[in-house]
Amino acid sequence: MEDWALIRHLHRSEGLSQRAIARQLGIARATVASALASDGPPKYERAAGPSAISEVEPRVRALLSVYPQMSATVLAERVGWSGSISWFRERVRAIRPEYLPADPVDRLEHPSGRAIQCDLWFPAPKITVGFGQEAVLPVLVMVAAFSRFIAAVMLPSRQSMDLVAGMWQLLSQNFTAVPHEFWWDNEAGIGRRGRLSEPVTALMGTLGSRLVQLKPYDPESKGIVERANRYLETSFLPGRSFASPQDFNSQLRQWLPIANARRVRVLDGRPVDFLDTDRAHMLALPPVAPKVETVTTLRLGRDYYVRVAGNDYSVDPTAIGQLVEVHASLDRVWVRRAGRVLATHERCWARRQTLTDPAHVQTAAALRQQFQTGPPPPPPGDHLMRDLADYDRAFGVDFVTGTATSDGQVA
Repeated sequence: MEDWALIRHLHRSEGLSQRAIARQLGIARATVASALASDGPPKYERAAGPSAISEVEPRVRALLSVYPQMSATVLAERVGWSGSISWFRERVRAIRPEYLPADPVDRLEHPSGRAIQCDLWFPAPKITVGFGQEAVLPVLVMVAAFSRFIAAVMLPSRQSMDLVAGMWQLLSQNFTAVPHEFWWDNEAGIGRRGRLSEPVTALMGTLGSRLVQLKPYDPESKGIVERANRYLETSFLPGRSFASPQDFNSQLRQWLPIANARRVRVLDGRPVDFLDTDRAHMLALPPVAPKVETVTTLRLGRDYYVRVAGNDYSVDPTAIGQLVEVHASLDRVWVRRAGRVLATHERCWARRQTLTDPAHVQTAAALRQQFQTGPPPPPPGDHLMRDLADYDRAFGVDFVTGTATSDGQVA
C-alpha cells in the first residue's frame, strides 16, 4: 500500500511520468500503471505474530540509558540478539531518540502550498455528550504553514477513521485544496514506528499527497499548529459554555473567521489574505472523494443490534441471520443490505449506550408472535382434496357389487 500511495504522490504532486516512476522505484511499468488506474489501495492481510524483540527490549533500553550513541550492531551483540539485524536496527532507531540529549532546531521556512501542520487539541472543559455523560473530546486542528490559516473541528474519537474523516472535512470545506505534505506527530491513529495506518495511507494515495511524521519529542517542527492550539485555548475557550459537541463545532465555525482575520506579526498581514496564494500552489481536490467512513460486514444476530464505537444500534429484524454492511461516519450510523437501508441513526458520542428505533421493536414483536403461533391456517375452500370414489371409477372397481370392469389398463 505504501508503494501505491508513493506512486500516486510522485505522479500527481511531482509530475513524474510512469517511466520515471518505475525507474526511480525500481519496479515494473505495469505495476505503476496498475497503481495509477486503481480507484482504491491494494489490500493485504497478514496474521500478527508474537514479537521476539520484546524479550530483549528492556536490556536494550538499559544500555541506551547509559550509552545513547551505542550502535545497533553492538547493542545486538550485548543483548544476545540472534534474529534479523535489520528488524533490530529499525526498533533501535525508534527508541533511541528517547535517550538522546536535547537537539535544538533552526527556524523553518515554509513555501506557499507546501505543508499543512496537524495536531489534536484537547480543550479542558468536559463536553456533555448525552445520557448523563461528559467527556474530554479531541479537536483536530490544521494550520497552513505559509498563510497560518486555521481550520478545526471536534471529533468523537482519535481513531484512524475519525481522523481521516476530519481531515477530509476540513480540506474540502475550508482549504478547498490539497497541500503537498501533511505534518503530524506520532499520533497512534495516524501511524506508529514509521508506518502509517491503513486508512491514512489510503487517504494520502487518493489525495496524491504525502504525510510526514515528525521525530518524537520535536514539537518545534510543528510549532505553528502548537501556537494555534494555545491561541484556541486562550482566545476561544474563555467565557464560553457548550451544550453538546455540535454546539462546540457551531461556535467554533462562527469564531474561526474572526481568528483568520487577525493580524499575524510574521506575515505582517492576515491569514485570510494569504490563503489564495497558498491555494494557488496546492494540489486540486481529487475528482472522487475518498472513503472516510468505517464499513464493516457482519451477520445480524437474533437481538438485531450492531455495535459501533462502544454503542449498540438497532437494525430491522427482518435481516436476522443475514450479512449486513454497517457504515459509520462522524455524525451518522446506517446499516445496509443489497442496497436497502435497514437502519439509520444519529451517531452517539457517549459510551455504552443502546440506541433503538421503535419501528424495529414493533417489527420484532410481530415476527416473534408469528414464530410462536406458527403459520396461519389456509383459508376455507383452498384445500385440494379429491373424492376417493374417483380412483375406484378410474380403475373400474365397484366395491358394492364386487365386480371389476377395467380392461387392465389405467388411463
